[in-house]
Amino acid sequence: MAAGRLTERDPAADYRRDRRRLVERLRDGGVSDLAVLHAFDSVPRHAFVPDVMRARAYEDVPLPIGRGQTISSPTIHALSLEYAAIRPGHRVLEVGTGAGFQTALLAALGARVYSIERIASLYEAAARRLDRLGVEARLMHGDGSRGWPKHAPFQAIIVGAAAVRPPEALFRQLADGGHLIVPVGTRRQELRRYTRRGDDFARETITGARFVPLIEDRLRGEGPE
Repeated sequence: MAAGRLTERDPAADYRRDRRRLVERLRDGGVSDLAVLHAFDSVPRHAFVPDVMRARAYEDVPLPIGRGQTISSPTIHALSLEYAAIRPGHRVLEVGTGAGFQTALLAALGARVYSIERIASLYEAAARRLDRLGVEARLMHGDGSRGWPKHAPFQAIIVGAAAVRPPEALFRQLADGGHLIVPVGTRRQELRRYTRRGDDFARETITGARFVPLIEDRLRGEGPE
């Protein structure tokens, strides 16, 4: 009996080892923000993917979460968070809650998180999951391309879907000195950072990317290219 217990798998321990290995891969890949690495070490990604995908939860790949949506690769999340330069107490808007993994990472960084999800079933599942895990965040079911004016300005806005051009509403709701992280493009996409300096927005390319398209009302104004 004792020998049997010694050979039993401990899923929690397996996930912990896998999570540590993921953090090491992110660090080796150039992620240097210790707060971001600590967030990845503390948030269980396996809790945010479908049961059938849990064996792959700590691979550095995007994974399907239903309704044609995916949870981004850990590297994309880590780069987004690092370039957003989030600090405790920052007010952060997340466009696209998805499964809620990045929402939990933001909370682990000490941000005041406001997250919008357009797909009702994903919003409801994420709300239940985050509540069960004790993650503090304000969630809304709605069109994230409109932002959340009631709680603006935001020190950071992170968009989880690609737009041809970033929505103008998000630029308006960005605090001076704040960062907008957004994938831009259609077939060929790049993850960009826009930094607000008064009425100007400095643009940087972070990396190539592949995101699902941002669903928005194209009649509304668009931001800088």
